[in-house]
Amino acid sequence: PADIGGRYSALSLFGLVPAALMGIAPAQLLERAVIMADACREDTLLNPGLALGVYMAAQARLGRNKLTLLLPESMSALGLWIEQLVAESTGKLGQGVLPIVDEPSGHPSDFGADRAFVLVTAPDAEEAVTWRGALAAEGHPVFHLESTPAELGAEFFRWEFATAITGAVLQVNPFDEPNVREAKARTMAMLAGPRPLAVTPPLVERNGVLGRTHRPAPGVAAETGTFVAILDYLPVDDQRAEAVARVRTRIRERTGAATTHGLGPRYLHSTGQFHKGGTNSGLFLLLTAADATETPVPGADYSFSVLKHAQALGDFEALVAADRHVIHYHIADAEADFSTVMESLLMRQ
Repeated sequence: PADIGGRYSALSLFGLVPAALMGIAPAQLLERAVIMADACREDTLLNPGLALGVYMAAQARLGRNKLTLLLPESMSALGLWIEQLVAESTGKLGQGVLPIVDEPSGHPSDFGADRAFVLVTAPDAEEAVTWRGALAAEGHPVFHLESTPAELGAEFFRWEFATAITGAVLQVNPFDEPNVREAKARTMAMLAGPRPLAVTPPLVERNGVLGRTHRPAPGVAAETGTFVAILDYLPVDDQRAEAVARVRTRIRERTGAATTHGLGPRYLHSTGQFHKGGTNSGLFLLLTAADATETPVPGADYSFSVLKHAQALGDFEALVAADRHVIHYHIADAEADFSTVMESLLMRQ
């Protein structure tokens, strides 16, 4: 339905039909969701969605807007959905909550004072006490949820409700995404122009690498802790996950900063809203490359490769328009070992 935003559609037909085709019983998802929905009608902090939403908003107001998700392996994929839901819904008007997902593990002392944690464990899990104690000893707030994959429908509703609450407390509209539309408009304008796509300002060769940088005006950056966003439009290979994990670990060790890894163009509809509309405290590392293949888009005069490149360039423009600190690297060799080159580039930061 047109009145349900995509990130809130997990329990609509849009989400339930694919689940059914994957062999997941919609009735089970909805049964657990209804139980959670009833609990979220309580007008007290016993309301599970209200409690989580107030926690996220209150921590963001205290400068702890990097919501770090600690999920069990059995529920790890839920993190990417939460990332989109929370970042796209709250990252606007210079504030919001940025979920940190799939981050390499570390000691609680490795994390900065801009973190708030959500720890998800199975009921009565022993590691819950260990994690909560260790994080609390370093002064980090922890919100503990007990859940299992069987409770997926309940978690969908809990997090959707909590995100709406967070938006209300932060006084932002959690149901729009103005900067996502901006990035789309810039992409379409670029595709309507001449070929090859215009790169403005142009890329400059430095030490064998093509690059360009935009720095925000002095005094623009927000007080909330810095984060580093890796915006990855490179061709995917089997080594990428390990390479990115090493880069993220190195950045955290050297700076204490939280990191995210966004695959382009997917992240444009996820953390992309926060990038342009949230706190101006990010360093954005945009990575593009020449593709080895050119598959045409049916009914269009461009290929998927050109479309992807236009989305990356449009996002660079949108980040610059929002006066963000962005560094763009382009790998011109279509036969390069992209993960190795990426790791080498980013380790220099």
